[in-house]
Amino acid sequence: MLRIRKTRKVEEMLDAALSGSFRESDYDESELSRVETKWKRFLSTSALSREHLEREKENVKSLVSDISHQTKTPVANIRLYTELLRERLCREEDTPERQQEIRMAEEIARQAEKLDFLIQSLTKMSRLESNILEVRPKEQDLGKLLEECIADVAPKAEKKQIQVINNCVDNITAFYDFKWTKEALYNVLDNAVKYSRPGGKITLSVTEYELYTAVSVRDGGIGIAEEDTAGIFRRFYRAESVQQEDGVGIGLYLTREILRKQNGYIKVKSTQGKGSEFFLYLKRGRI
Repeated sequence: MLRIRKTRKVEEMLDAALSGSFRESDYDESELSRVETKWKRFLSTSALSREHLEREKENVKSLVSDISHQTKTPVANIRLYTELLRERLCREEDTPERQQEIRMAEEIARQAEKLDFLIQSLTKMSRLESNILEVRPKEQDLGKLLEECIADVAPKAEKKQIQVINNCVDNITAFYDFKWTKEALYNVLDNAVKYSRPGGKITLSVTEYELYTAVSVRDGGIGIAEEDTAGIFRRFYRAESVQQEDGVGIGLYLTREILRKQNGYIKVKSTQGKGSEFFLYLKRGRI
């Protein structure tokens, strides 16, 4: 009987803790009272930890916002002045010195774009990791998602004469956040264009399974070495074979985190020199 009373008392303490109404009763030297005292200290420590985490979250939010705001104008000015410089150089007499200055101006513009991309990527990464921005999945069709991603990557694909084929059929749905999943899919598609050879082909398709809907992005590009496949989804990871290519190693990490926050995941199948196929798995049922 005593054991039953103690068990009930512990259950009452847990219920009160969950509801936020726990209060320590009159203290005595009993074993149960000692447990009750320790339980109150634990709850107090947990409350302090939550408050500390909330303050840290607010600090990160403020820092990310400041960085994003403070760098936007300088980067925009660099781009503006670089474009003005290029226009002035184009009006001057053609000389070897002028050609060299044009190349320098173009390199400044390229580096400014790279800096802007890096800042945006770091901002997105920080907001995702600190849960400042939440992913809100809902059931919706995948057709529009694929069409918009293909449209966004089309200028880069056309420049390399790469054909992007969409094999997605109508009325296939999944639970996903449109904005963030578009970011995730675009990162994979952009890499497919970047690492495909000129005149190549990229194919998108969708397969429905019992629990997930998988979006496949298959290319015939340079592929990924077996020793690199485990690392490509880590932050800032850059395989030795692509060190000379533009990029900072954040895109696939962001893709993995976006899918993870929706209870999805990403896989890759690749053969070096023969291309890669990425599979983005999205939940079919409500999370």
